[in-house]
Amino acid sequence: MTSFVRESLLVELVSETGTPIGEATVADAHTAPGRLHRAFSVHLLDTSGRLLLQQRAAVKTRFPLRWANACCGHPSPGMTVVDAALARLAEELGVTADVSLTEVGVHLYRADDPDTGLVEHEYDHVLLGIVDDLPLRPDPAEVHAVRWVDPGDLRTAMAASPTQYAPWLPGVTALALP
Repeated sequence: MTSFVRESLLVELVSETGTPIGEATVADAHTAPGRLHRAFSVHLLDTSGRLLLQQRAAVKTRFPLRWANACCGHPSPGMTVVDAALARLAEELGVTADVSLTEVGVHLYRADDPDTGLVEHEYDHVLLGIVDDLPLRPDPAEVHAVRWVDPGDLRTAMAASPTQYAPWLPGVTALALP
């Protein structure tokens, strides 16, 4: 699905406590000043203790080419967060294996993208999956690159070079791996 089509999909607007309060298109929800909406971020941890990171594709409308968690997105109104996350794992990374995801918390954040002028204002459900020998087939329209990293090395790198990473990554990582 192209970025243009994805921008026309509906997201669920929510209150600060996650209560649904309406709907908007992805594009409208991310237009300044931003509207708080439901999202998810998936962290995949392998049995060696490494996290999967993806470098977002250059065509992404928000924070392109920044390193982020395995995948993220927005459930359509009425769709469960886990179902939406599993669909995005397949779309972005080609993951078709059965992955069990556990919600570990919610990261509420707001971030302005200085390069695009768009805004992330999300009630972000953080999901964690433990995987072993997971075959990946990243979609180049979604993902520029992938790599497995040690969580301690990631925390050090995010502190040293924060603009190389998506602004939500420190918060979702802290919830996934306290």
